[in-house]
This record gives sequence, structure tokens and C-alpha cells, in this order.
Amino acid sequence: MLINLLPDFFSILDSTDRLAAYQRYFDNHRQILEPYWNNYVIDPDSPHFMDIARATVSATRGDLTAMLERADVMSLARTTEQACRDMLAMDCDVDVVLMVGVGAANAGELVVNGRGIAFVCLEHFTGTINTQTDGLGLDPELIPLWLAHEIAHVVRYTSPTSRSDLRTIITNAGGYYSYWDTGREATLRELLINEGLAIHVSRAISPGHAAWEYFGYERRQFADVRQLESVMSRAVVGDLDHTGLGLRLRYLSGGMSDEARTVDRYVLPERAGYYLGARMCEPAINAEGLAWALRASAAEISSLGHSAAMTA
Repeated sequence: MLINLLPDFFSILDSTDRLAAYQRYFDNHRQILEPYWNNYVIDPDSPHFMDIARATVSATRGDLTAMLERADVMSLARTTEQACRDMLAMDCDVDVVLMVGVGAANAGELVVNGRGIAFVCLEHFTGTINTQTDGLGLDPELIPLWLAHEIAHVVRYTSPTSRSDLRTIITNAGGYYSYWDTGREATLRELLINEGLAIHVSRAISPGHAAWEYFGYERRQFADVRQLESVMSRAVVGDLDHTGLGLRLRYLSGGMSDEARTVDRYVLPERAGYYLGARMCEPAINAEGLAWALRASAAEISSLGHSAAMTA
């Protein structure tokens, strides 16, 4: 189901008390916004909630309104969702949410009460960097790429035919996805494969973009990652079957220090795990297809990768 929160957000900007209006907006859409804040921003019960909300409702939005005048984001979202349903043989529900965030993630995935949610925060897709909103200035043509990435996660987490450890972890948590808890409980192998699969889905659904854009890299970072592939592949082996939030942050998060990203005396590029995960998935996708691989266990995917290496 497509959920458009844009009209409700713009009504905040028309209010005489924008901060109070944002609080009402948050309360009215708590089922989506509370897990969004918990997973991608801060605890909404934190005293800093009001500071972030105040900055959000005070920011200039000319870049966003101009983008919405020239891009049909509703059609982009509908077309992407249908393409994912067809290509991935989707057997689970997903809510696709178009929203204005608070400058955190440009897109993300959630599971609430067992139902998957893929959201896109449109302040990042205006084509113009906006320091007031922390908008990344991404082209709106990239919305299908990122939305397909998040829908892929939803399938892996909620499909009744998924054999992913992440699905088990989320089910055991009462049908709720937590970035932090899954980071602590899932092996690094599962986390890397999870992101790698989503990258391959985004390539298939939204082809034709620069290679580095599918990873969320800059051009130079992509070149660095490719150059260090053999080093990174060796370095990650000892961590693959371990769990720990620090591993997720080291391999898959931005903003980590050089020390936190150092493995065997090598400083890994930020978010290097996205590239490693995509490479790990390639043999399984080539052998069995995207729909199968997206639901396969990490062990099944690794086994096919090992078999491909043995026959190469």
C-alpha cells in the first residue's frame, strides 16, 4: 500500500505553531514515525526530540517544493513497487511510505507488527544540497533505486518463504525490526548478504545508473573499494560468523573513525561491506535467480559461492 505523508507534513508548515503541529503529526502517524526515529534518528522520548523537530519545521523547503512540481514521485513509487512484486514474486505485504524526514537516512526499512515498511525521505532527493535539512541533493530519478533496495529488505524479513536469520530474529522480537538489535544478533555474514542482495535488486529494478550509486558511494570511494577488494575479502573472513553491533557499524555504517574501521592494519573504506556483500551474493543469484536468493539463508548463499569458487 502506498502511503503519502507529504500533505500532512506541508500542513505543519502552514501552521501558526509549527512545533506543536509536528508533535500532532508525529502522534497521528506514530506507527511509522516512532520506529523511524528509533532506528534512524534518536529515541523520540529523548530531550533532543524537540530540538530536531524545531530545526525540521524551521528549514527552508524551496528545493523540495520545486522537485515535487517537476517529478511525479507517486508514480515512481507505484511503478517501483509493482516491478518488485513481479520480479521478486512477492508473497508478503509492504507499505511504501513517501515522507519528509528529519535529515537522517534517505531511505530505510521497518517492520511493525509483522508488516514491512519501505520509506523514502524526499528531502534528500531534490537534486540540491540543503544544509538546513541535511538534504543530500540526490536526483529524484534515484528514488526507484533506493525504494527497490528497501523493498528487498522487507521481502527478506517478512516473506513466509524466507529462510533468513533476520526473519527469525524479527519474528522472535514480536514482528518488530530494530537496526540495533539485529546488529547485535545477526552474524556479519547475514548482514553483509542482506545488503548485497538489496543492491542486486536495485540494479535489476532501476538499471542504468552509475555503478557507485547502487552502493551509496561517491565515485572515488567506489574506486578505492574495488582496488582493496582482495585485501577486504581476506580481512573479513575472520569476522563473518561472529555477531556484534560493532561489526555492523565497522562494515556497514558511515561516520566511523579510522580506528574503528581498521582490520589487520588496513583501514577499510566507509561502508565497505555493501560491496563485499554484493560480491558474496553473485554466484547464488547467477545460479538460482534473485527471488530465490532473496529468501535463501546466508549458509545457502555462501555454499553456492564456495561451489562457484571451486569450479572456477
